[in-house]
Amino acid sequence: MLLAYPFRVLVPRCAAPEAATSTAVALLLLAGAAGLVPTPVVIALAAGAGTTLAGVRLSRLATRRSSDPSPRAAGVLLDAAVVAAGLTAVVLPLADIGYRAALVGSLVVAALSVAGLCRLPGRPRLSAGVRLRWLIESTGPALGLALAGWLLLPRDGLPVPARLIAALALGGLGMAALNAFTGPRRGSGAAVCRGGVLLTLGGLVLLVTLPSAPAGPVALLAVPPLVFGMLLVAVGAVAAADAGDAEPAEAVAAAWPRSVLPAAVLLLAVGLHLGAGNAPDRTSVLMALAAVPPFVLRELLRTGDAPIPERRAAHRRRAGSVVRHRRAAHGAGSTWSPDDHAAWSALNRRPVPAGGGGPGDRAALLDALAAIGDVPAPAGALLLVDLHGTDGLGPTAREDVLAEAVHRVRAVIAPGDLVTGFTAAGFAVVTAAGPVLAYALGTRLLTALTPPYRLAGSTLRVQASIGLAEVSGAGPADVLRQAELARRRAVQLGRDRVEWYDAFLEEQLVRRLDLERELPGAVARGELDLVYQPVLDLADGQPVGAEALLRWRSPVLGTVLPAELLPVAEDLDLVGELEWWVLDRACRQLSDWSVGVRELWMAVNVTTRELTTPDFVQRASAVLAAYGVPPERLVVEVSEPRIAGDLPTVVARLAGLRSLGVRTALDDFRAEHASLAQLRRLPIDLLKVGPELVGARPDGQPPLIDVVVNVGERLGVEIVAEELESSTQVEGARQGGCRYGQGFALARPATAERVEAYFEEFPSASR
Repeated sequence: MLLAYPFRVLVPRCAAPEAATSTAVALLLLAGAAGLVPTPVVIALAAGAGTTLAGVRLSRLATRRSSDPSPRAAGVLLDAAVVAAGLTAVVLPLADIGYRAALVGSLVVAALSVAGLCRLPGRPRLSAGVRLRWLIESTGPALGLALAGWLLLPRDGLPVPARLIAALALGGLGMAALNAFTGPRRGSGAAVCRGGVLLTLGGLVLLVTLPSAPAGPVALLAVPPLVFGMLLVAVGAVAAADAGDAEPAEAVAAAWPRSVLPAAVLLLAVGLHLGAGNAPDRTSVLMALAAVPPFVLRELLRTGDAPIPERRAAHRRRAGSVVRHRRAAHGAGSTWSPDDHAAWSALNRRPVPAGGGGPGDRAALLDALAAIGDVPAPAGALLLVDLHGTDGLGPTAREDVLAEAVHRVRAVIAPGDLVTGFTAAGFAVVTAAGPVLAYALGTRLLTALTPPYRLAGSTLRVQASIGLAEVSGAGPADVLRQAELARRRAVQLGRDRVEWYDAFLEEQLVRRLDLERELPGAVARGELDLVYQPVLDLADGQPVGAEALLRWRSPVLGTVLPAELLPVAEDLDLVGELEWWVLDRACRQLSDWSVGVRELWMAVNVTTRELTTPDFVQRASAVLAAYGVPPERLVVEVSEPRIAGDLPTVVARLAGLRSLGVRTALDDFRAEHASLAQLRRLPIDLLKVGPELVGARPDGQPPLIDVVVNVGERLGVEIVAEELESSTQVEGARQGGCRYGQGFALARPATAERVEAYFEEFPSASR
């Protein structure tokens, strides 16, 4: 159960009685949900068990001998609160005491709990400003939880005012509990006890509002927060008394649960509400609108934040890594003073700590990130900026460009932001702005950094890649890693962009790094493999050939398909090695198949880059000769969208292959006007089209396959419909005039042995 999570995580050591009670309560809930035990009995037994154990713990605390009377007083008050909560929970389902009596019982519990928490050692001593900030940060999510409560609480038998009060109470208690369990002092006994009190009160509110008589299993939802809340009250109170007034180690507040959990609960509530056929009412709309101003105010406060400015200044003085502000805008070709160059040199020539990965004051950057993370509600962002296009410059010219870039950055950022060198071709910006405004800052940095840089007698254009990571709940090293991953993603997606870190992005980038690490040497290690997909004649269903498809059987990454493999291979300049391996292996297999009576052809894919190499035709001829394969049995496919960049060379290579007798095919044909015009120039034998050309068009016009087939007939080109995945598509391709078909609806890719067995079913196959 979700509400058992704080108990499992925050209790400092294993407690057998608490574990046994939790197990018993879980079994009772299962029995009640299955209808084996009446709901009122389940609630009474569970509440009684929780009250008994928590009461015993708190009674021992109340009678503990100590020179400080505060823990004993806290134990007495909290013990009384737990007993009152237990009595209310036991009596309410079994007797119709009414809402007012239940409300009185809940208020008594709240009063006793507050009094006990005030006497508890180790409670947080926050200033009024910090408390106000926490209130503002929490109001929006709390209203979201309240709206979820309003949508989910039953309407029948519950007056509208009572339902509204209960929803608001649940929202406030739920958010306060989240703050207790995720705040900077979440490991302290006082925080655990406070969270337990809030869960207990939330359970009472649910118990009052959810139907339980005579057997309403929905009321069982009140049991987990009620029972586990009482247990956490006792555990936290004892831990706080043991720790005394010692200040707990302050951690960074865990920000994501306070943002994600309320949003997830609200989305679930809205989905259930709308799924039940209910329309939003006026109260729902008003509550949703009421949540907007707190979020706006929170963002405005984050914008104006300068977290711990004194500490930030100390970091700057100690590190010596901050370039002075220049508020006047500087265009390309600005004249730089000697101290500007000195400032940049100081940033980029500092020795790097072990593991730094490049010149720049990494330690000062981590200190600045730690300073932001030390506040109760951390807000801020790190932007890593990388400049591309300076590699061919000499050291002096490169420093000129980077110094100009720093000046441009200084004209954009806020006075409290930090700029420090991080790599030889980039720098880092630490801002106190919230994530949305930090992203806007990143776009302004791109605008400032991309205009030309004027050097001695020439101008230089550079590209910039910016990675953004939010400083919220993560340690400095994690924030730096996240920003670096986002920056790397910006480079991969084409540069001149800002990329925002998220967990999915990290998964993608880690996967990409694994691919880049494992792919070199895959050919030598024997990890590559081919599967073959038969191509059939649509008129008689006979196989006419097969297409060789590459698979990388990595022992580390599993099976990797070409769509993921080839982009990495292109970046690592390994495409040629892979494609010649494919051609060699395909021709060898074709030679083995030639032992029988079949004369099937084999299609292999090549990239435009490899096709246009000067010796491609000669090398292909040598491979065919090595295995004794007739040239007409080989089909070389090239993708249509990628040939436009070097069309004359592509035409020459295709013509050279046809002069050998090798057949050529144009893959991924799009049937656009430019493609049709280009088709007349290409010496090809086969044209491969996707299923999107086979079906009817949305505007009611005939399928485009009719046009393609007509053009193919005039040019003497045969049409292959590929990626056919349904019988409807197969029939559409046949009726459209396509001679050949390929796809899962006809035959799936398989190993050479299985494809050969498939061919054996067609003894007359010979094309």
